[in-house]
Amino acid sequence: MGFFTPGNSLNYYTGIWYKKPGDRTVVWVANRERPVSDSFFSALELSENGNLALVSESKTVVWSSNSKSSVSNSTIGVLLDDGNFVIRDALNSSLVIWQSFDHPTDTWLPSGKVGYKKQTDEKFNLNSWRNQQNPAPGLFSLEEEQNGTSLFLRWNGSITYWTDYWSGQNFSRYPFEINVTYVTNENESNFTFSYASNTHDETLTRLKMETTGQLERFVWREDYGSWVSYGQIAPSRLCDEQASCGSFGVCNPYNTPICACVEGFRPYEMPKDVWPSEDHTVGCVRKTPLQYASGADGEFVEVPEVFLPSSSEYVVGRNAEECRLACLSNNCSCTAYAYYEDQCLIWIGVLFNLKQQTTSAEIGQTLHVRVAASHLKETKAKDRKTPWIVILVLVGLFFLLVITIVLVRRRYYIGKSVLVENSLVLFSYRDHKVATKNFLEKLGEGGFGSVFKGTLQHDMTAVAVKKLKSLMQGEKQFRAEVMTLGTIKHANLIRLLGFCTENSKRFLVYDYMPNGSLESLLFRKSFNILNWEARYRIAIGTAKGLCYLHEECRDCIIHCDIKPENILLDEEYNPKLADFGLAKLIGRDFSRVLTTMRGTIGYLALEWLSGGAITPKADVFSYGMLLFELISGRRNTEVYLDDETEHDEMDHYFSNQVSSSLQKGEDVLALLDCRLEGNADIEEITRACKVACWCIQDDEKSRPSMSLVVRVLIGVADIGVPSVPRFIQRLT
Repeated sequence: MGFFTPGNSLNYYTGIWYKKPGDRTVVWVANRERPVSDSFFSALELSENGNLALVSESKTVVWSSNSKSSVSNSTIGVLLDDGNFVIRDALNSSLVIWQSFDHPTDTWLPSGKVGYKKQTDEKFNLNSWRNQQNPAPGLFSLEEEQNGTSLFLRWNGSITYWTDYWSGQNFSRYPFEINVTYVTNENESNFTFSYASNTHDETLTRLKMETTGQLERFVWREDYGSWVSYGQIAPSRLCDEQASCGSFGVCNPYNTPICACVEGFRPYEMPKDVWPSEDHTVGCVRKTPLQYASGADGEFVEVPEVFLPSSSEYVVGRNAEECRLACLSNNCSCTAYAYYEDQCLIWIGVLFNLKQQTTSAEIGQTLHVRVAASHLKETKAKDRKTPWIVILVLVGLFFLLVITIVLVRRRYYIGKSVLVENSLVLFSYRDHKVATKNFLEKLGEGGFGSVFKGTLQHDMTAVAVKKLKSLMQGEKQFRAEVMTLGTIKHANLIRLLGFCTENSKRFLVYDYMPNGSLESLLFRKSFNILNWEARYRIAIGTAKGLCYLHEECRDCIIHCDIKPENILLDEEYNPKLADFGLAKLIGRDFSRVLTTMRGTIGYLALEWLSGGAITPKADVFSYGMLLFELISGRRNTEVYLDDETEHDEMDHYFSNQVSSSLQKGEDVLALLDCRLEGNADIEEITRACKVACWCIQDDEKSRPSMSLVVRVLIGVADIGVPSVPRFIQRLT
């Protein structure tokens, strides 16, 4: 149980999932309709009286169980082996205050229930997700008839499209491997299910209300190491679901995708006529709206061999032409007609449940759907242009073929790039020489190697090519480490695009950052001085990137080289942390490389110099030193005197000045880079000074975690004034 992000969504939800290696199938969601944007600073809190609440970083209650114990002020929350999260009395386990089985989402687990409470009429329905990225309640639900006689599937809370009746012992349409039990008492009525006795080998099973309207059964197969669908319980065939293709969509179970729009319509919110990959229920909308003011505006397109939808109206019409005119005479309210068995049928409003005839045994009809007359005129005009378009396309294809041959031949001489795992590209050494024009423009150099600006030939994308040195690894180990780096993605980490491993040559290819490094803007004389707002944003972004490396990656990654040169800035001066993970690539030679890096010594934690164990707190120390430089605009290793005193120069190390000012309660605004002329938020400077001094404490256990650093900087947590580190005291 914890926070998760569904699909490609950036939102966080609290849910329950299986504890299986490599499996994170979510079976219950708390905050279905109110996600949070940051899991680090949100929390699930259980009060003493039994109320479970999800609290966001702003301390707003996002979701609550709305439960309260009337007899106890000592409650606990327990996640049971059957997937039920229970809030109960701490001393009496039988006294259940609230349980997730009373509030199912889209999954029915063994021992879970579908039904309702008799006193409050509160329902235990299964509700599908809206789509694979959004667990909010969708259009489809599984519900119990309130007399306990049946289970039924419902669309949009109103239309029932499948029903299975309870015989008193079982349901006729449920697989024999599942034992369904009906439970009724003075409090509630519900159906629950369990395994049949002859299926003991199938240890896990679940029923899921799919986003497309089917109730589907899944079984965990240990031999496959994954969930396997054991078929749809209801409905038994595709396209039998209510509105499976939404409005004006035609369903054909043998097509891929199974839905298509009627001519003159396009998928909803998809202007390029491409269906969303997982959600066909969005339906279709008109490409050209009907003109209500024009009276009888509209022509008709034929949709052959379909099953006519329900909700038709019978009107007088002796033939197909009279039927067509009858539909037109209804102004814009009539959307379709069919002349069938000497009867005229018309449809008013939106059309649902259009299903294509798929076998010779089925009998389909021709439906005439109304579209704007202007749309048909455009279509006919396009048809007249078709011969010329075909000729032009053929000529274009000929020239394209010639160009392709030239490019392929050129590619033969400049090498070949190969797409490998995690969307990384394996480049050849020749690719790098071409991209960088034989390593012409050097962007920088450090202990890990030199960086050159390059341009990818296939799409002219600007990149940064890092030529690594001091590598002792073989190709297989290098590839394995790079693949791991390729999975690391965060808004404040530089993105790895590809790599090269050819003989002893090792290269990494990153996104190019147009504003260079923080070092180039912070220390060098320039008219473009970073204001305090930009510096504080850089401080927070860098902290978030480090927090991700330390606490969110599968394996904790210690950066080991936090300094302004390794913080790159994009077009909007957002920070991107570079060179993460390279310490592991360098391996045992890293300590030697690190201590010879120009500009690195001033950021090294004390344990590097004393030979102690290196933990993430070494990065925290380096981050603190970086924070001092963001405040002062100078290198920490620079010794400077103020204009009025001639004290011992050691008194004027900036870290000593900050520590001293905090201890004395002096105005920290005086510590700010003089070039900013005092234009800064005093609270932000105070937070930054406190955090910096905490980060450089002698004892690594006294240093904060990076998640706490982020919380303090964004103002949702507070810390006191730290003591002056001993190494600073020794300097003075």
